[in-house]
Amino acid sequence: MKVTMLDLSEQYQSLKGEIMEALDDVMSKSHFILGANVKKLESDVAEYSGVSHGVGVANGSDALHISLQACGVGSGDEVIVPAFTFFATAGAVARAGATPVFVDIDPKTFNIDPKKIEQAITEKTKAIVPVHLYGQMADMDAIVEIAEKHGLAIVEDAAQAIGSLYKGKKVGQLGTTACYSFFPTKNLGAYGDAGMIVTKDDEIAEKMRVIRVHGSKPKYYHHVLGYNSRLDELQAAILNVKFPHLNDWSELRRERAENYTKLLNEQVKDVVTPYIEEHNYHVFHQYTIRVQRRDELQEFLKENGVSTMIYYPKPLHLQPVFAELGYKEGDLPETEKACSEALSLPMFPELKLEQQEYVVSKIAEFYSK
Repeated sequence: MKVTMLDLSEQYQSLKGEIMEALDDVMSKSHFILGANVKKLESDVAEYSGVSHGVGVANGSDALHISLQACGVGSGDEVIVPAFTFFATAGAVARAGATPVFVDIDPKTFNIDPKKIEQAITEKTKAIVPVHLYGQMADMDAIVEIAEKHGLAIVEDAAQAIGSLYKGKKVGQLGTTACYSFFPTKNLGAYGDAGMIVTKDDEIAEKMRVIRVHGSKPKYYHHVLGYNSRLDELQAAILNVKFPHLNDWSELRRERAENYTKLLNEQVKDVVTPYIEEHNYHVFHQYTIRVQRRDELQEFLKENGVSTMIYYPKPLHLQPVFAELGYKEGDLPETEKACSEALSLPMFPELKLEQQEYVVSKIAEFYSK
């Protein structure tokens, strides 16, 4: 049996007619930039997030960068980020002219450890970027308390977490802004790059709308240095077709996660299954386990037709591009340990139970030898 990490073909076939109709409508009307589809998606995603503004941008990385700029982050500032995340989290900080300050993670959730944040704050600190990794929100009560105490912005990196909840609160309701990615592999994925920022702050929303169009308002009059970063109308049309299905897809992901956990706990003693905080609604962008001999297991699964991914094999504080910041191996032990143990298994709403049973049987076979 072959089990791919992600298979979008079944989802596409079920929506193909609606998607082609939506694309044809855009082509017929020939309004390709910031048209009705973008406005609808912005409004719907903002409402879904429990906030008043959605600002469509070109991708999730730009969402982070534009958020930071709108929050006043710039040259000479510091921004606290976890070291166990995709590069864009820290890359956006550096692109804004600021310095990423890396802190360690909670080993149970893989999310930023609030207990490590306060000791990293200096007079230069301007913001905190909590990453809601794999689809589970970080400990936002503690992060909000720290941010309010020190007057810091909170830019939520929710690239993997649309639809997730923290104590009944949605992404974007507790931070200054929250940033979504609609990369094709995400829970709500476009058919190319796309992203959005949501916020309850009127002033910041307006700043972000200006920044995404070269910093101009009105057109051809530029008061800030902005970028060409607009959510594409064609991608918005696709996302408008897919968006009504998001909650159902999240539930299917959660069911698949429960299947994995049950099967693994029954068959394999050498695997640590995902920990879910009882107050969280986890949307399982990834189902990530901790294992010993991770690389050997991954190779064994590959030989047996099972695709897996390592998110992430090298922590950000040890990446060559950040060498000048002076971090060394051992500085963030939980992050470094996670980089050697984390393995993500196939996860998508259409994943079949027999596929999951096969994946787990091969993991059990590996550890029985």
